[in-house]
Amino acid sequence: MGLLIEGQWHDQWYETKTNNGQFIRPDAQFRNWITSDGSPGTSGEGGFHAESGRYHLYVSLACPWANRTLIFRKLKQLEQHISVSVVSPDMLSSGWTFIANPDADDGIEVIDHLFNSTNLYELYQRTEANYTGRVTVPILWDKKLNRIVSNESSEIIRMFNSAFNELTDNWVNYYPETLKNTIDVVNTRVYDTINNGVYRTGFATTQEAYHQAVTTLFENLDWLEKLLEQQPFMAGYQLTEADWRLFTTLVRFDAVYVGHFKCNIRRIVDYPNLQNYLKALYQHPGIKETVNMAHCKRHYYYSHDTINPTRIIPNGPILDLESPHDRDRF
Repeated sequence: MGLLIEGQWHDQWYETKTNNGQFIRPDAQFRNWITSDGSPGTSGEGGFHAESGRYHLYVSLACPWANRTLIFRKLKQLEQHISVSVVSPDMLSSGWTFIANPDADDGIEVIDHLFNSTNLYELYQRTEANYTGRVTVPILWDKKLNRIVSNESSEIIRMFNSAFNELTDNWVNYYPETLKNTIDVVNTRVYDTINNGVYRTGFATTQEAYHQAVTTLFENLDWLEKLLEQQPFMAGYQLTEADWRLFTTLVRFDAVYVGHFKCNIRRIVDYPNLQNYLKALYQHPGIKETVNMAHCKRHYYYSHDTINPTRIIPNGPILDLESPHDRDRF
C-alpha cells in the first residue's frame, strides 16, 4: 500500500492520519464487477465476463483483505480458473513489491507471473498511466483487457461467490438471499470495530485515539463471544461470508495484533467460544492452506518501522489451531 509523493512511494498510513491521531482508511478506487454474462455490476463498467483463465489475482499472504479472496477462490473451486501472484511480505518505501527476501525459506514464489514487475504500483500505472493514488492488495486483473477489474476485497469475494458458478458447477452460496440483511449488518459492525478496529488501534498516534479504538475493539470481541454462545455462526446457523470476513482478522490476532498493534487486553485464546470458532474455520477443508503466518509476522513487524523500529520479528506465540474443536456446533 502506498502513495506517490514527489516521485517516491510512501507508506499509505501517512496519508490517512487525522489531526486527532485516528487512523482513517480510504475507499478502494477500482470497483468493476465480473458477472456471469458480462453485464455491469452494482458499480463500475460492464464487459467483464466470467471466463476460465481470463483473470489473475495479486495478493499478499500477510494481508487479511487479500486472504479473503484466496479463501473464496479455494471455497468456490476457482484455482484452475483464476491464477495468482504473491507479493513480498516486506512493504517498505516502494510499497508492495515482488522483491523476495533472500533469507526466506518458505517455498513461496514471489513474482509477477504476468509482467515480471518489480513493484505493485506498476500494475496500477498499466491501468492508468498517470495513477498516483494508493496501491493496495488484492488486485483482480483482466488479462484480456489488460487492466484492473477491482481492488475491493469485499466485492471480489462476492464475484467469486456467484459469477463463476456455471463454469465450476459449484453453487454453494455464502451470501444467500434470505440472510443478506443479517450478513450486511454483521459485516458493517465487524468491519468498523474489528477488521479495521485492529488497525485503528495499532496506527493511533495519540493516547486518546488508541484508548477509544482499543476499547471499542474489545467491547465488540466481547459481543462476539456472547453471540457465539447462542449460535454457531455470525449470521445464525449457516456458514456465510460474514464468517470468512471475520476469520482473517481472528487468525492474525494473537500472533500479530496483540503485540504489534497493542491489542492486548485479551487474546482470542482467552475467549472460549471465539477460539473454538476460529479453530473450526481454520480446519475447514482447504482454509489452512490460505494462511501463511510467517508472511503475516514478517510483514507487520518488519514493514511498520514507525511502530517497530528495530524490525525484530518475534519467535512466538505458539498457536493452537489444529487441536479438536466442538464439532457438534459446526
